[in-house]
Amino acid sequence: MRNQLFLLPLALGLSVSLVAQSQNPLPNDPADPTSPAGGAALNRAPALPKAPMPRLPDRTPDLSGVWFGGGPIQDLAAGLAPGETIPLLPEAKKLMASRQSKDDPEANCLPTGVPRIAPYPWRIVQTPSHAKATHLFFLFEGNIHSYRQIFMDGRKHPQDPDPTWYGHSIGWWEGDTLVIDTVGFNDKFWFDFRGHPHTEKLHTIERWTRKDYGTLENRVTIDDPGAYARPFTLTFTAGLRPGEELMEYICNENNQDVEHLVGPARP
Repeated sequence: MRNQLFLLPLALGLSVSLVAQSQNPLPNDPADPTSPAGGAALNRAPALPKAPMPRLPDRTPDLSGVWFGGGPIQDLAAGLAPGETIPLLPEAKKLMASRQSKDDPEANCLPTGVPRIAPYPWRIVQTPSHAKATHLFFLFEGNIHSYRQIFMDGRKHPQDPDPTWYGHSIGWWEGDTLVIDTVGFNDKFWFDFRGHPHTEKLHTIERWTRKDYGTLENRVTIDDPGAYARPFTLTFTAGLRPGEELMEYICNENNQDVEHLVGPARP
């Protein structure tokens, strides 16, 4: 049962990697059914009806619900198209090579940042639901029970945002695709268990498209001239978990294994 797994720490490099790999994979992972590209499932994904994407009363796509996956867990490169590579700059590559598993911020109960995701469910909330949404929230079950806030009311980014773990996000619709533009990140989180770094110059653009009733695709472009030679795009897929609810899991109460994480960061 899923609640039994909450006795384990949430995101502890190899520890969670092994837990996730021991479970049935998310069936709609875009890269490989055994890879972490779409997020590792903690139990078998339910059979979903063959149905089109639902819509809100204003005809915009309804993305609400509990989802699994949608971002990198073990290795950022899992979202690359075949033949592509991550264009790390020399200093960033050197920093990544020096990182140790025990120092992973997520393993120390800190937020995942963007686009990384923990191997646990998360929920999208659009508000108001009866009219054009002004705000959209990502609620995360794992780690520190954190959330992302996306402003959908037409505002712009502040000129000098305070650096934060999830940055400052504004969103809008392009057809049936939700576009989320985020700046103002700190440089503290890692992109994955391998320790891919970033700087405060990071700018992400996510394009979330609900392909059908049970499939949500995230195409995210990472632009960080402080760590990467050019922008690059990754694709991850989340699967719907209808009827499932988020559980309370406070990493601070359960994280007992960091001292056992030894060696360099790796998936």
